[in-house]
Amino acid sequence: MNTLEIGKKLVELCREGKNEEAVNTLLAEDVISVEAGGPPGTDPMTKGIEGVRGKGVWWRENHDIHSAKVEGPWPNGDKFIVRFTYDVTFKPQNMRFTMEEAALYTVANGKIVKEEFFYSMG
Repeated sequence: MNTLEIGKKLVELCREGKNEEAVNTLLAEDVISVEAGGPPGTDPMTKGIEGVRGKGVWWRENHDIHSAKVEGPWPNGDKFIVRFTYDVTFKPQNMRFTMEEAALYTVANGKIVKEEFFYSMG
């Protein structure tokens, strides 16, 4: 698949709530995932598919997702952007909020090799 096809497939799977399937089918084994921030003392960069899967497990265990909106993809060469808007409750604090984030994906050899997430840290 080319960059646009991968972007469209990612958006389709995420809209259907199949985020795990997206990770398992579209990401390279040696993918790099970079968050805008994280808990103090943690590395915002995760290397490898197993690390990305672990982030997904943590997200699902700690959040109730009430709704999700996925927009895009917007491609440019070997990259594309997707916008996510989530209505979630952070379970440990029973805190409900809206999370908006943009993700920049880089594609090589038919797989996503890097994902970078951008969101408000305020």
